Amino acid sequence: MFDKLDDLVARLEELQNLLSDPSVVGDQNRFRKLMKEQSELAPIVEKYNEYKQAKQTIEDSLTMLDEESDEELRELAKEELNDAKQQLEKCENDLKILLLPKDPNDDKNVIVEIRAGAGGDEAALFAAEIYRMYVHYAEGRRWKVETLEVEEIGIGGMKSVSFMVTGSGAYSVLKYESGVHRVQRVPETESGGRIHTSTISVAVLPEAEEVDVTIDEKDIRIDVMRASGNGGQCVNTTDSAVRLTHFPTGIVVYSQTEKSQLQNKAKAFALLRAKLYDIEQQKAHDAEAELRKSQVGTGDRSEKIRTYNFPQGRVTDHRIGLTLYKLDKIMNGDIQEIIDACIAADQAAKLSKMQEE
Repeated sequence: MFDKLDDLVARLEELQNLLSDPSVVGDQNRFRKLMKEQSELAPIVEKYNEYKQAKQTIEDSLTMLDEESDEELRELAKEELNDAKQQLEKCENDLKILLLPKDPNDDKNVIVEIRAGAGGDEAALFAAEIYRMYVHYAEGRRWKVETLEVEEIGIGGMKSVSFMVTGSGAYSVLKYESGVHRVQRVPETESGGRIHTSTISVAVLPEAEEVDVTIDEKDIRIDVMRASGNGGQCVNTTDSAVRLTHFPTGIVVYSQTEKSQLQNKAKAFALLRAKLYDIEQQKAHDAEAELRKSQVGTGDRSEKIRTYNFPQGRVTDHRIGLTLYKLDKIMNGDIQEIIDACIAADQAAKLSKMQEE
């Protein structure tokens, strides 16, 4: 590990020199790429420097204990030695986490798809509530949310909704939300007061750039039509809605959220690219089945990941055995504690796998 860290220190120095070179500054693509690499290496090197400082303090304290006869100074050296040992252990653990292989999609924006599952209207109502939960969470992080596609039902529910979240590291955080979410409560439409269980599915797809996915124009049919359902003024009076059909995969995407056909077309293509990119990602996941098993719910969309129990006011994440009794806050977007626990469990699983190897 330390040979690798020494190599990273040398690479960071090299990057700093390159970034001050006028020929590099003039090449914007290369400059951005090197800046990104620098920002990824800087925290690792900073933590390594902390590690080396703690190690040096241990050596200095041991030397003082060997050579010093003054009892007061010896006590001071012992305190410094204990603190430095704790700091050294913490830095070593932090470095192991920082050196874990990084998901290449972690820095990407995401497209989130929510679909009502079992439970009819109640599932659609819950889908709308989970959509609002993510919107509140994203807004709390100052991320931008943009609706791409939505199919609503008359009582305020959503059969399906797709939206883009634009923000630094959005995929690294939201990827743990993929899976089946289950709700247990008495539906408003239930006169007998019986608790029903309904489900929705959430898929978190990394945004795909045009360089990530090549779409052949011959493989697509583009249809334009009048937008349906509730819309803004004049949204239903022009052929602004766009539907894309991708023949090789059978994927159909539809966008009608904007008044402009051009904007809806751009949104539809963004959604299609993300779906095609996700298919490739799933193939890679399937090819690395063991790796997928070691991760916390980032691969299998059919996995039941969480239950929201309204009568008891609790939320349980089944992957990590976490139960929180703050349902109201969670439904208002306070999901950071769950996400942090998923990240910690994922890192622990990967560290354990790395040590086994």
